[in-house]
Amino acid sequence: MMRTWILPMLLVVCGSAVATGLIFKGSPGTAAALLPAFLALAGVNSPLIFPRSIGAREAQRRSAVDGRPVVFWRPGCKYCMRLRIRLGRSARQLHWVNIWRDPAGAAAVRAANDGNETVPTVVVAGQPHTNPDPEWVREQLSPSA
Repeated sequence: MMRTWILPMLLVVCGSAVATGLIFKGSPGTAAALLPAFLALAGVNSPLIFPRSIGAREAQRRSAVDGRPVVFWRPGCKYCMRLRIRLGRSARQLHWVNIWRDPAGAAAVRAANDGNETVPTVVVAGQPHTNPDPEWVREQLSPSA
């Protein structure tokens, strides 16, 4: 659990250090612009934004039971962030697999994308869809999900 907070905390610490250095060098305006950027990056990479990831095998098992799509993603991917943000609260209804933490998830993505680790890859009813429109993903959620 703690490892999921390392990148966001590192971004906050680095952003604070850079901003402090800029203030001491006489550039408070630049510091005021950079610190929110670092904080925003920390926020979108935090577990508060992305639901907790599970392993690919567990996600596929759960999907077979409840019919919810599986989203293969990785931290720092702007398309994954776009999908997550545009899904809003609906994102918690999907099963999320971080391919950088799960070798089986990375292998599943490579198998679906001609050997490439292209994310987000969303699997609905066993069919992979690479970088689908967030509205389409939302439509794949059953009303009971």
